[in-house]
Amino acid sequence: MSEEYDNTNRGVLFKNDKKETEKHPDYTGTLNVNGVDHWFSAWIKTSKKGNKFMSLSLGAAKEPKPDAQHATPAPSNNMDDFDDDIPF
Repeated sequence: MSEEYDNTNRGVLFKNDKKETEKHPDYTGTLNVNGVDHWFSAWIKTSKKGNKFMSLSLGAAKEPKPDAQHATPAPSNNMDDFDDDIPF
């Protein structure tokens, strides 16, 4: 029996292969804060003294994935939804 891994208060960064300008982060990923997933970015910088460091940014919360039990049902294609009373 396998247990589901708890990602609460954990994160992951991956090298950004789509970086096109210096403003784009060097690494991107997600970070879970108290059960809410957020976008997470990092830039590799060099200080005035020549030391390497990472500048970090925590972005807005990600849209939660729909839970099968709480998902909004798909709209019905049933023609009964239309009003048959035509006012002319």
